[in-house]
Amino acid sequence: MAKSLAVSPLAPARFPELPVIDGVTFATIAAGVRYQGRTDVMLAKLAPGSAVAGAFTRSATRAAPVLDCQAKIGGASDEGAAIVVNSGNANAFTGRGGTDAVEAITAATAEACGVPQSRVFTSSTGVIGEPLPHERITAVLGDLHAKLDPAGIEDAARAIMTTDTFPKGASATVEIDGKTVSIAGIAKGSGMIAPDMATMLVYIFTDAVIATDALQHRLSTHTETTFNCITVDSDTSTSDALIMAATGASGVEVADNEAFDEALRDVMLDLAHQVVKDGEGAQKFVEVAVTGASNDDEAKVHAMAIANSPLIKTAIAGEDPNWGRVVMAIGKSGAPADRDRLSIRFGDIEVARDGWRSPDYSEEDAAAHMKGQNVVIGVDLGLGEGRCTVWTCDLTHGYIDINADYRS
Repeated sequence: MAKSLAVSPLAPARFPELPVIDGVTFATIAAGVRYQGRTDVMLAKLAPGSAVAGAFTRSATRAAPVLDCQAKIGGASDEGAAIVVNSGNANAFTGRGGTDAVEAITAATAEACGVPQSRVFTSSTGVIGEPLPHERITAVLGDLHAKLDPAGIEDAARAIMTTDTFPKGASATVEIDGKTVSIAGIAKGSGMIAPDMATMLVYIFTDAVIATDALQHRLSTHTETTFNCITVDSDTSTSDALIMAATGASGVEVADNEAFDEALRDVMLDLAHQVVKDGEGAQKFVEVAVTGASNDDEAKVHAMAIANSPLIKTAIAGEDPNWGRVVMAIGKSGAPADRDRLSIRFGDIEVARDGWRSPDYSEEDAAAHMKGQNVVIGVDLGLGEGRCTVWTCDLTHGYIDINADYRS
């Protein structure tokens, strides 16, 4: 049985109440993929005509399920679709056997759900390099289909967890032309988080009417300022996948609706923040806001250099306002910076201005800010209008403890 981990101190008080999304049903089961007695497979079935979009890791060693999804995403269909996800085994670096496992699972899911195999999307998360016992999944698909429930999304969020200490969910509702449009999403992710597309695994559902191309555009756009702006440990997974489905059940067209667009980004950002708050061993949630760069891309380079620095992350864990480490990270990032224009703050406390320690700097005040659960590092480069905000967590001994015995 998997080792029990203490719930992150940054976790929400409870799993949110998510709206039922007409056109999608969920089921979960304990298939024994890696551990006995643990719910480890979830199935989501989508109504005919659902649009499906996705974003996936750009890792050169991406897993077989990712490659299969990438080949299928984007096609329009009047038929139904299904998503099946297992935890405990990533089916990554598993050679031809991994491809065969995906083929077996998608074929069996298609038969159980009565949908085309080309509309079955599968994800796997867990240990890399171990053959996936796919027969344990295919054996329970009939039972899963029989259990499908429109209100089963919370159980689905729990089934996809690995080293997560809490299930992650977020939602929004929007009133459009007197009708309600709903969005609900779930995510898993705790370690190996430095996305280059999305995050570990994320599934978002809406009852809005939106064409596949428009859905893909919105998802890709918002990914850049949400999931692609978080990091826990600077490591990009082989298995990252973000899949979104629009069932159209509300009858409300949202292709050009700004309120829907904003609500979708809010859901994505909420889920991204929850992933960081569940970072392995995390005790503090950290915002890094960079302004004054030559452009937004260079601002992000600086922000990620700060957010990924082990020296900065351990200083935050030790509640040490060591702003010299921020100077170091900016200098090594590779993006343009001018030492004598640089200003740094911790929260509202200015610690450095124009390349020198601020005359108003109070280490006592800066240290007080570092003792909170929410830490803000602000940097202004004084070069232009470029800006970027990213989010990370501190680096504690808990991260070592979790990863040192992950396979045991």
